[in-house]
Amino acid sequence: MLDKLAEINVRFEKLTDELGQPNVVQDQERFRKLSQEHSGMQEIVECYRSYLEIQHELKDNRELADAKDEDPDIREMAELEIPQLKQQLDELEKQIQLLLIPKDPDDSRNTIIEIRAGTGGDEAALFARDLFQMYAHFSESRKWRIKLLNESKNDLGGFKEITFSIEGKDVFSHLKFEGGVHRVQRVPKTETQGRIHTSAATVAVLPEVEDVEIEINPGDLRIDVYRSSGPGGQSVNTTDSAVRITHLPTGLVVICQNEKSQLKNKAQALKVLRARLYEKELEVQHSENAELRRGMVGSGDRSERIRTYNFPQGRMTDHRINLTLYKLEDIMLGKLEQVIEPLVAHHQAEQLKAS
Repeated sequence: MLDKLAEINVRFEKLTDELGQPNVVQDQERFRKLSQEHSGMQEIVECYRSYLEIQHELKDNRELADAKDEDPDIREMAELEIPQLKQQLDELEKQIQLLLIPKDPDDSRNTIIEIRAGTGGDEAALFARDLFQMYAHFSESRKWRIKLLNESKNDLGGFKEITFSIEGKDVFSHLKFEGGVHRVQRVPKTETQGRIHTSAATVAVLPEVEDVEIEINPGDLRIDVYRSSGPGGQSVNTTDSAVRITHLPTGLVVICQNEKSQLKNKAQALKVLRARLYEKELEVQHSENAELRRGMVGSGDRSERIRTYNFPQGRMTDHRINLTLYKLEDIMLGKLEQVIEPLVAHHQAEQLKAS
């Protein structure tokens, strides 16, 4: 571990020198890339330097404690400090191990989320709406921006499906484990006998990608336009602003209708399509590295049941890590940190085992 850290430290010092060179400062693109790399190394370099400093201090204290010709009070003081220094070293080592885990290159990306009502009819659509509101509250608490891309409602105000993007700092790193089947157990408002029903909704969490990362051949697309049935002001239902894009090679279909402008809807639909195509590429890579992913939190596969929300008991259970919390009301109001943090910790622990 220390050899690896020493290499990182050398690279960090080299980057520091380069960033001070006038020719690098003038080359904005190179300066940006080097600054990004430098910033990404800073925390681990600081931990490494602290580790070396405390390691040196611990060595000095042990020598003082063993020095027979040293003042007894100084020897005692040095002896008393040794356990504290060892604890600091242990804590730094754990922190460094986590920092050395290869970062998911998608973690810093913005995110597109698709929620679809599953089994349960109208109740499933209402639950899909509740999930959307849960993610909206969580995003607001982190000052992320939500943009609605497409929605299809039922007569009760639930969502048969809804697609939206979230923009902000490290969005995907926080939400990437939300993909899969979310199951709800509660008494529907339409239930007169007071019986508990089980319904479900599927969630897909897609990292947003740039045009250059996923190239789409225009000849592979069929684009249909029609009149929007969603919100959008006076132009809704009067102009052909809604856009449906079909990617012919894969059969993927994307609909966007929440903008007044056909051009804006087309741009948003292409953004969602790129994210879906990127997800398909990742699925191929993940299947090729299935052994590495065994035991991880989950694949994000929307057919995988990940969580149950039991309203009568006020309970939420995440089945992947056997986490049960009796704080359902808080969770539905967007207080998701208590769910996300254990998932991230479990994922990191599994990565450490695999490394």
